[in-house]
Amino acid sequence: MRIMGLDVGSRTVGVAVSDPMGWTAQGVEIIRINEDEGKFGFDRLKELIDEYEVERFVVGLPKNMNNSIGPRAEASLAYGKQLEELYHLPVDYQDERLTTVQAERMLVEQANTSRAKRKKVIDKLAAVMILQNYLDGAGKKLF
Repeated sequence: MRIMGLDVGSRTVGVAVSDPMGWTAQGVEIIRINEDEGKFGFDRLKELIDEYEVERFVVGLPKNMNNSIGPRAEASLAYGKQLEELYHLPVDYQDERLTTVQAERMLVEQANTSRAKRKKVIDKLAAVMILQNYLDGAGKKLF
C-alpha cells in the first residue's frame, strides 16, 4: 500500500510517495498550481496516483505555533476535502509546523546548494518530511 504525502502551498504542491512497505518516503515532484485562479494540479496528481497505485493521502497541516488553525491550514484542509471527493481515497493530516524550515536547513547544511536550487526542491523535500514523519508515527498502524 503506497501513501502519497503532499505539501500544499498557494503556488506549488510538493509530492512524495512511500515505498510499498510503508517504511520510507521518496520525493516525486513539485506540481505548479495557482490557488487564486482555482488551478490545483488535480490532473497531474491523478496521473501520479495511478502510476504509484496510491491508496491514501497525507496532507501537511501547517498549524500556527500556538496549535491553532489559520488560513494556510484551512486551505490544506480544503485541498484534502477535494482529494477525498475526487479520488475516493482516505486523507490524513500531518502537523507540518517547521518542516519547510527543517528542509531548507538540511539543504543548506548538507547539500550546500544555492538559494535558487533550494527553491526548486524545497517543497518536494518538505513533502518527504511530512510523509516520513507520518510513516514513523501513526501511519505505522496501517501496515
